[in-house]
Amino acid sequence: MVRFVVRRLLISIPVLFAIVFLVFAVARILPGDPCVATLGERATPAQCQQFIRRFGLDKPIPDQFAIYLQDISRGNLGTSIQTRQSVTELIVERLPTTIELSFLALVFAIAVGIPLGIVSAYRRNSVADVGSMVFANIGFSVPVFVLGYGLAFIFAVLLRGTPLALPPSGRLSSGVEVLPLVEVWNLETLTGPARSLLDFISGMYIPTSLITFQWEGLIDSFRHLILPAVALGTIPLAIIARITRSSLLDVMGLDYIRTARAKGLRERLVLIRHGLRNAILPVVTIIGLQVGLLLGGAILTETVFNLAGVGKTVFDAIEARDYAVIQGFTLIIALGFLLVNLIVDVLYAYVDPRVKLA
Repeated sequence: MVRFVVRRLLISIPVLFAIVFLVFAVARILPGDPCVATLGERATPAQCQQFIRRFGLDKPIPDQFAIYLQDISRGNLGTSIQTRQSVTELIVERLPTTIELSFLALVFAIAVGIPLGIVSAYRRNSVADVGSMVFANIGFSVPVFVLGYGLAFIFAVLLRGTPLALPPSGRLSSGVEVLPLVEVWNLETLTGPARSLLDFISGMYIPTSLITFQWEGLIDSFRHLILPAVALGTIPLAIIARITRSSLLDVMGLDYIRTARAKGLRERLVLIRHGLRNAILPVVTIIGLQVGLLLGGAILTETVFNLAGVGKTVFDAIEARDYAVIQGFTLIIALGFLLVNLIVDVLYAYVDPRVKLA
């Protein structure tokens, strides 16, 4: 197991290098001028020359790339052109919101998608099967931004004033606050990596509220994430439901399923213990792949629902040609995607004993 993990980590190094190179190159061939995007169209040539020298954009592209590699090898992801803020600080500030949103969206997709696929496979060609697959196909076809605006219109406008009304944007309601961990635990003097870790955790309002018993903040932050999580999780839900149905149908026609039924086992036991357990491997693979889809879809979702997460930050950075932010956040997303794929590969051995990790 250890050899497998080490080998996968070593294989990930050239993959990360390729991602860093592609993002670096693509960011610089995008149309637009970072100086004009930051200082405005009235910026003078002298101001732009000073701006370009300040951020090292006057150097040849290969030199810029070499400098960037040296910086990230030391843990320095650069400084935002727009805000003059360290990219590392921006990641600590914005990434928790995206993690929280993506986690809730994934939980929603799994909690609804797998049962939907099971019902559809068990009731094959029935009304339940057709209805489930029609719902899955619609969910897969509707763009995230269309679904997001639709949900916001229904639950924030049409249902306003009712118990079903939900906030259409933002992270917390006006007047509601979630105190950070360092403040609740009187650790304001704490510095270094420990402070950064606590600040990172504090950016996830739901677990922070749960740990510190801030119930008003817990309920309010959860209500604000319901609509974006549903909008973001609908496409993964549809994919998981379809794969679960297909994989379960393949397994339920095998000989050992007929043997289990011939022994007189209850149908629910045959379906769950013998059928789903052996059909779950492709579903696990798909769930792992959906993490990348969730992080990509978060760009649109966070923009629609005005959430200050990775997606919204990257969107604003692309508009402003903020190279350091684009590169830094893309690198973090790539690292997360590779880590999730590694975890999925390791889980194979536990889900299906026939899979050996060598």
